[in-house]
Amino acid sequence: MRFSKTLMMSALVVLIGSTATIAQPRKPVAAQPGPAAKSTSATDKKAISKACSDQATAKGLHGKERKTFRSACKRNGGKAA
Repeated sequence: MRFSKTLMMSALVVLIGSTATIAQPRKPVAAQPGPAAKSTSATDKKAISKACSDQATAKGLHGKERKTFRSACKRNGGKAA
């Protein structure tokens, strides 16, 4: 008897907690205009990526440093930050 009361109370607590979470209104995601908003062709993107890769190779970057550098470089349109 004691076990079933504990089980029912636990289920009630979980139900109340999940209902409160589900009932929260969702915030709309606003579009963030930025450099990526420009329309670039696939050819331009490949050229930018190649230029950033070449710059990273010239600097001797590997691993996480290379990934971070290339990401920032591509956001700047192929120019090192």
